[in-house]
Amino acid sequence: MTALSGKVQTVLGLLDPAQLGRTMTHEHLTMTFECCYVPPPTGDDAVSEAPFEMRNMHWLRQNPYSSQENLLLCQEIEAVRDELQYYRQAGGGTIVENTTTGITRNLPSLKQLAKDTGVNIIAGAGFYVDVTHSDETRKMTVEKLTDIIVSEILHGADGTDIRCGVIGEIGTSWPITESEKRVLRATAHAQSQLGCPVIIHPGRHTTAPTEVVRILQEAGGDISKTVMSHLDRTIFDYGELLEFAKLGSYLEYDLFGTEMLDYPFDLEIDMPSDSQRVQALSFLVKEGYEDRIVIAHDIHTKNRLTKYGGHGYSHILKNIAPKMLTRGISQGQVDKILIHNPKHWLTFK
Repeated sequence: MTALSGKVQTVLGLLDPAQLGRTMTHEHLTMTFECCYVPPPTGDDAVSEAPFEMRNMHWLRQNPYSSQENLLLCQEIEAVRDELQYYRQAGGGTIVENTTTGITRNLPSLKQLAKDTGVNIIAGAGFYVDVTHSDETRKMTVEKLTDIIVSEILHGADGTDIRCGVIGEIGTSWPITESEKRVLRATAHAQSQLGCPVIIHPGRHTTAPTEVVRILQEAGGDISKTVMSHLDRTIFDYGELLEFAKLGSYLEYDLFGTEMLDYPFDLEIDMPSDSQRVQALSFLVKEGYEDRIVIAHDIHTKNRLTKYGGHGYSHILKNIAPKMLTRGISQGQVDKILIHNPKHWLTFK
């Protein structure tokens, strides 16, 4: 038990969980994603380097990681501010901002956005995938990594007094690297000390979420306070999904609005449509997991902002929630997914 017990920690301070409202559990408001640049398809160099124009937007939706400019969400603070105001008007209350060390976390900007818009913003502590780990990070012991994560929550991160309210998104590759395993163990140790929420970015393999849970459990982590992200691009077989669900983590479908023919990080994956995501949610609800589902968009590139013809942070509230009601999910269950489940997850023990 700590002074945080029973509270949620936002970039503006502690909050009563009842004040969160509708919550997107996995978004980015300012970050860089240059670590995941993908060279454009043959013959597309010119369009990949061209300024943003309407005639290029379809290409960008299909090749979002092949434009260097598109990977710099950090340049769009004004557009994000406008988006958050619209999100607030659409009934949104809170956003969990999953940017961690390695992808240019900017806590002062998050604090200012929260002040300007009235949206509760919860910042993420910890480290992203191995490719973003510094040499210094790779040399750190589990104890040192634990101390850093705990300090980012109790005292502030990146030289500020702005405190994180969740650990993550903690990034893992596939196979999970040794540096990532140390970060996972540190995450579990910090969580056991603080009773805090954790959110994981699993590697792109069907067994990756289960392996992460195993490592966290062996290190003393609390799986009931842990969100497994990106299940919509990771586990496709419903039987395998149910087997994973039995492990007890929150099940996050967080790529709403992303529909592309080829997923460049794994061409074997057929990225589902939003309708297929809703079908998966309906299946999980019918199987009794309505208390373990959370959803989001994971906006992390410019083209997904409404400024550039994208869906923005309000897509779920405006479009997906009404669709859920037509596919066997009740209003009470929608409210669990958008309000109650995030509230329970984000509240410190």
